[in-house]
Amino acid sequence: MKHLLTALRILFLVLTCTTFASAGEVWVITSLDWQPYSDSRSPQQGLSIHKLRTLLKRENIELRVEFYPWSRARETARQNGYVGYFPAWPEEVVQGFTASPPVDWSDFGVMTYQGSGTKWTSIEDVFDERLGLVSSYVYPDNITKLARAKPNNVDPTPNELTLLRKLSEGRFRRAITSPTVMHYLAKKENITNIRTLKVLEEKPLVIAFRDSPENMKRLRLLEKLLEQYPACD
Repeated sequence: MKHLLTALRILFLVLTCTTFASAGEVWVITSLDWQPYSDSRSPQQGLSIHKLRTLLKRENIELRVEFYPWSRARETARQNGYVGYFPAWPEEVVQGFTASPPVDWSDFGVMTYQGSGTKWTSIEDVFDERLGLVSSYVYPDNITKLARAKPNNVDPTPNELTLLRKLSEGRFRRAITSPTVMHYLAKKENITNIRTLKVLEEKPLVIAFRDSPENMKRLRLLEKLLEQYPACD
């Protein structure tokens, strides 16, 4: 019996050590519903979330995502235990966080609707009449400056879906947002008159890492993974 108990103890220790050795690290991030890039209702939780999760699996890292409205997502990510928030444009990485290299890419441009009669000339001309912006976005500096210079011509909307509906109804002829997001939502909502007037740029989607020694180590690990697997999807 004594030998049996000793053998059982050894087996228990071996199994325990094996369990802990095979257990991977867990990264907890916050995010927002920004389809198709991040989506709490999708099994993959959005294209960008899926890309990040696939990348981290190469190091046996589990990714857990908590979805909130965008302002709450950024504030929640300040708490201990969180790696940061994702996906974010570089302009959306606030004080207390450090931007990662691009994990994925989004687009950014001027939208209109079929038959609006508007044409592309310049970004300054876009602000010569009322247009729609998403109030939770942190826009590039040139857009922000133009919006501040002509506040009476800006219709701030709380989210892309509201922006889409207003644009489709002709409440304004132009909107500045992500064409990919707008076309994705338009297809879901069976809205068929949305058009891209001008793609302004491709924008990187980064992780905003909460500044802490542990997270800076994680940032360096992510940088290494992105160098090794730049086309991971």
